[in-house]
Amino acid sequence: MADEILSDAGDVSEAGLERGERRGRGGRGRGADRSDRRRGREPSLAEDGQELIEKLVHINRVSKTVKGGKRFGFAALVVVGDGKGRVGFGHGKAREVPEAIAKATAAAKKAMVRVPLRDGRTLHHDGFGHFGAGKVYVRSATQGTGIIAGGPMRAVFESLGVADVVAKSVGTNNPYNMVRATFAALTEQVSPKAVAQRRGRKVADLLARRGDIAPREAEAEAVGA
Repeated sequence: MADEILSDAGDVSEAGLERGERRGRGGRGRGADRSDRRRGREPSLAEDGQELIEKLVHINRVSKTVKGGKRFGFAALVVVGDGKGRVGFGHGKAREVPEAIAKATAAAKKAMVRVPLRDGRTLHHDGFGHFGAGKVYVRSATQGTGIIAGGPMRAVFESLGVADVVAKSVGTNNPYNMVRATFAALTEQVSPKAVAQRRGRKVADLLARRGDIAPREAEAEAVGA
């Protein structure tokens, strides 16, 4: 009699475990898909359908003292770009990290600007950006140099699509000021085509006076521009 009771209890427990495993597998699969969509695992797309590059630059935990104690939140700084000359940055605040990142990403997409690039890999000319206590110097570089920049500046150049650049930050190491100073330097970039139209000259004439390329190369680059 005791053996029969033990065998029945074993059958019930095994059946319950099988049902629990099936329920857990089904729930985990559906829940995993929903959580992946909430976390933004799917590639982010721009308005024209192009895939965007998202870089999380900085996350800061902030606190607010209230009557019952302290209320904690998070602030995120995100840089978004298409890798083809468009880039933007934004920041967001929320009680949870994923929500703060989502807000910052949405703000960055709305604030995207276009920067002219030389051959699609470097800047047209040297530049200087200033915001607050942050000062940033950017210089165009030859092919194969790579991105010589650190911290938030590297995230901006990678999202922009720059492959060769030399940059230096002087002053503050605040990521917000560094990113804003970098954008101040990038927004001052002007292409030879725009300068030629403003001055009423030919692009080949402007490039020939640059001194680092031959006249034939200047004409070929002017045709490409």
